[in-house]
Amino acid sequence: MTARPFPVSEVVAAQRPHRKDAARNFDALLSAAREAFAEHGSEASLEDIARRANVGIATLYRNFPTRRALFESVYADEVNELCRVATEVAELEPWEALTAWLNRFAGYLVTKRAVREALEDESEIFLACRDSMYAAGGPLFERAQRAGAARPDMDFGDLLRLIAGITATSFVDDAQRDRVLAIALDGVRAAR
Repeated sequence: MTARPFPVSEVVAAQRPHRKDAARNFDALLSAAREAFAEHGSEASLEDIARRANVGIATLYRNFPTRRALFESVYADEVNELCRVATEVAELEPWEALTAWLNRFAGYLVTKRAVREALEDESEIFLACRDSMYAAGGPLFERAQRAGAARPDMDFGDLLRLIAGITATSFVDDAQRDRVLAIALDGVRAAR
């Protein structure tokens, strides 16, 4: 798989400041927001996000003038990471590549749930993110199917819904989530 731009690849890059100190603050805010949204959902406090990033609230608003702008940037950044992972794992064996990407996808869903509450399914950013995710993960799934490693009687949308359904529930800990995900992936794997 060769590196190619995905529909959402430039969303965060276009917003990121060029000055090093401002870029560090921007990145710290994205990271802090991702953590806060995962912990507290879409109601996470902007003041808490600024505190976690070690910046003032004015710096947060200078980078993200609205709560929605912050949600969109976090969401786009997460999808960009999924696209990057797809490119990184593409040279692995087909099943290994697919499961490595799906494990990262499962982690992304935690943040997505919180952010999605604030975004409309048909918003421009949401559509670009969905297109990017399909463009990144779809080829990994199709490659696993062609290699006989993944079931031929399902499509990529089925697979994403399966993983999303699994991660929608709460687990005792990450180890339990990983076990349940592994069990589900055994069902996706073609008979050996």
